[in-house]
Amino acid sequence: MDPSTDARPYRLLFVCTGNTCRSPMAEVIARQRIEELGWSQVQVGSAGVAAWDGSPASGGSLRAAAARGLDLSAHTSSYLTPELVESADLILTMSFSHHMRVLELGAGDRSAILTAFAEGLDGAEMTSGIPDPIGGPDEEYAATFDVLDGLIEKTLVRLEPIVKP
Repeated sequence: MDPSTDARPYRLLFVCTGNTCRSPMAEVIARQRIEELGWSQVQVGSAGVAAWDGSPASGGSLRAAAARGLDLSAHTSSYLTPELVESADLILTMSFSHHMRVLELGAGDRSAILTAFAEGLDGAEMTSGIPDPIGGPDEEYAATFDVLDGLIEKTLVRLEPIVKP
């Protein structure tokens, strides 16, 4: 039996506030890039610290993703639970307050602010987070998408030695 098929997948979780804008965009970007890299053993998810389970992605997020050939139409929001935190290998948050909530739920050193992690800083270092585009114009969502795309590219470079088959 091939041991690589028995191994538990590496679980990456993105966290924002309502799980309708930033973290779903990060999730769909990461999934596409991971697929392109051929990393079949990596699972990507997202959740929100104040999410209502089952809400769709925001219109601006849907349009920003679609403009880049990605589909968020099937996304439904998930509330961040202790179980989600426990099951994740790495939790990347959009802001310091999200990071603090993840730590309260027991993430320990498995959590970092996305901007800090992408730049190779310690997870608890203060960095600017990703501004929330909720309610803004489509241009703001597009700019947020592009920022997330660049940060995820850097993040995956950091993760490659850990997850590459």
